Amino acid sequence: MLFIPMNHYAQVDFNKSTNDDLGEAEDRFQELFFEALKQKGIENYDRSVQALLKCIELDDSQSVLYYELGKNYIYLKNFGAAEDALKKAIKLEQDNEWYLDALYGLYVDQKESDKAIKTLKELVRYHSDYKEDLVALYMSTKKYNEALKLLDELDAELGVSFKRDYMRNQIYEATGRKKDQIKNLEKRVENNPDKEANYLALIYRYSANNENEKAFETAKELLKVNPNSQLVHLALYKFYLEENSADKAIESMKIVVKSPQIKPEAKLKVLSDFVKFTKKNPQYESALIEATAFAADINSSESLIEMAQYYLTEGNKNKALYYYEQAIKIDSDNFKVLRNILLLHIDLMQYDIASSKAKNALDIYPSQPILYLVNGVALNKLKKGKEALNSLEMGLDFIIDDVKMEIDFYNQISIAYSLLNNEVKAKAFSDKAKQLETPN
Repeated sequence: MLFIPMNHYAQVDFNKSTNDDLGEAEDRFQELFFEALKQKGIENYDRSVQALLKCIELDDSQSVLYYELGKNYIYLKNFGAAEDALKKAIKLEQDNEWYLDALYGLYVDQKESDKAIKTLKELVRYHSDYKEDLVALYMSTKKYNEALKLLDELDAELGVSFKRDYMRNQIYEATGRKKDQIKNLEKRVENNPDKEANYLALIYRYSANNENEKAFETAKELLKVNPNSQLVHLALYKFYLEENSADKAIESMKIVVKSPQIKPEAKLKVLSDFVKFTKKNPQYESALIEATAFAADINSSESLIEMAQYYLTEGNKNKALYYYEQAIKIDSDNFKVLRNILLLHIDLMQYDIASSKAKNALDIYPSQPILYLVNGVALNKLKKGKEALNSLEMGLDFIIDDVKMEIDFYNQISIAYSLLNNEVKAKAFSDKAKQLETPN
């Protein structure tokens, strides 16, 4: 009963006198109707249908009977009978939204788009959500002009929305109407010159259409209208870089990285561009460091890895190590970063740390030969030949088709044997390494 609007029951009077034949018929009707609801509730749809048909024999003027009958037929997958029943319900009560909605749902499920559109056109008077459904149906049947017209009506009535803009852009994409798309956005800017979102959408579309000068001019116009806009700098920094206005570009980059309004993935892209710019213009390194410090809220290791790689190319291994270590705090499963950290510890002669971290990593990655090698190198440097030999011999078993690594292992094993004063074996492994180094 909870699934049927109360106004449906108001049409059936179950409280009349039972002192005559009419009263007995009404009692019988009431008994059958609630039996139908009970059987439907326990998913005995056939029995529910039988009870409803007996109700209709007693009184065929009640629209709710046909509505319930139609719902049962849908559950029984008797869609033709369901359609007939729902149409009879609507004929008896033409202004009932629930009946129309049920018929519309049936047509959608059966992919009868034309019938669904016809029914939706009757439903739109009840709620604007039905208009958006109608737009979707127009799109699925490639009636793009009708869809755009309806979207315009909705925007005028309710204001623009992300959902409708997504639909609109799908239509423009499907039909190749890029000029219409831009005209629509230009009109929005003209009609609402104080709304930031309109400018940003237009900037994006100009850029996507390779109209960069117009995009740049629109971005500067937005900055005049709203000097405190932060999002506009996502576009401005690129334009400033293109016109070699480095100082302005850097200021825009800083605003983006500091902004709480801008998503982390967008900040990452800016930082990546900033790193590339600084590689060509090292005089701006201090600005890059400042920007990276402001990017601490980014929940991604990508920007930190970019910074580490930048410092590696600059030969600053300590700073590279710092940024890699920050990155692995965020992305602890990044084996490539872990490998780089271990190798940097070796390069920086931090052998105790390298050995300790390599051993811990082996608990997680026991089949990675590089970890055994790093541990072996560190232990050799610490003059712990026996421990180094154990690590290196274990790691040999995991090398697959990597001649260079195999050479490194043999050389380190040779060093370990030398530490243990076993020069015969030291020479034997040194010779193995040399044989692999010699081209065939």
